[in-house]
Amino acid sequence: MNPLKHIQAVSFLATNISDVIKQVQATREPFMITVDGKIQVVVQDILSYQRTRDQIALLKMLALGQKAIEDGNVTDHDNFFAELEAEDEEVGSED
Repeated sequence: MNPLKHIQAVSFLATNISDVIKQVQATREPFMITVDGKIQVVVQDILSYQRTRDQIALLKMLALGQKAIEDGNVTDHDNFFAELEAEDEEVGSED
């Protein structure tokens, strides 16, 4: 991907929006829009956008998990499953 070939002024977007959308959907590469010579907006296809959002969510979960480990908020698997079984037995006895 050569990001420099996908940079255009906002005036280009205004007159070529259909072509920009087709290009972004076909290539899955972002298209950057400049205002006064500075990149202000990125146009991205929905699949790439969702993939990025999913990756960010996964990274956040990993960071939270790492923090829990660093803080000592961990339980070994035997205790974890024993707690789950105890909860199941409580729920089952309430019926």
